[in-house]
Amino acid sequence: MKTGIIILAAGSSSRLGRPKQLLDYKGKTLLQTVINEALKTNYNPVIVVLGAHAQEIAALHKHNQVNIVINENWENGMASSIVAGISNMIKLNSEIESIIITVADQIFIKKRNFNHLIEKQKETGKNIIASAYEGTIGTPVLFKKDYFKALLSLKGTEGAKNILKQYPHDLETVVFERGGIDIDTETDYNNLISQE
Repeated sequence: MKTGIIILAAGSSSRLGRPKQLLDYKGKTLLQTVINEALKTNYNPVIVVLGAHAQEIAALHKHNQVNIVINENWENGMASSIVAGISNMIKLNSEIESIIITVADQIFIKKRNFNHLIEKQKETGKNIIASAYEGTIGTPVLFKKDYFKALLSLKGTEGAKNILKQYPHDLETVVFERGGIDIDTETDYNNLISQE
């Protein structure tokens, strides 16, 4: 199954007050940590969607195995980044069969989290596999190409969660331990650093 990974990293980190993609964790940026785990998998292309602070972030994350896409409409919300990522994924590989969407600030993501999605898809035959943590479901999430059209028609601030809600019969989940830990505020970041 040809699978690509899209890392959403276009937000302005308004609650944090500085680009969270560039926060340092164990000597690497948050974004680099996620990129590294994505590159350990056999899935490609790996696309990083940038928006706010795009030039600054792109300059620090140049990698010949990573395709950086600039979403000029990032202020319109997450949907525009998903659309930008998927459109580019299909351009890069028209035979892509599934896409994993993930985000730049789930700092505890590992290669195995991506692999678990694929394994669960093969095991169940379901076309959407989401990660489960802290009583919710979310990223990383795998969509088979049956859902590309629905993803490409997302608008505004809605992420892909609406699609998860619309098709519960075609959805399975895998547990992502510590998946609920993301970085939105200075307090979140300080808590992360204090656990090192």
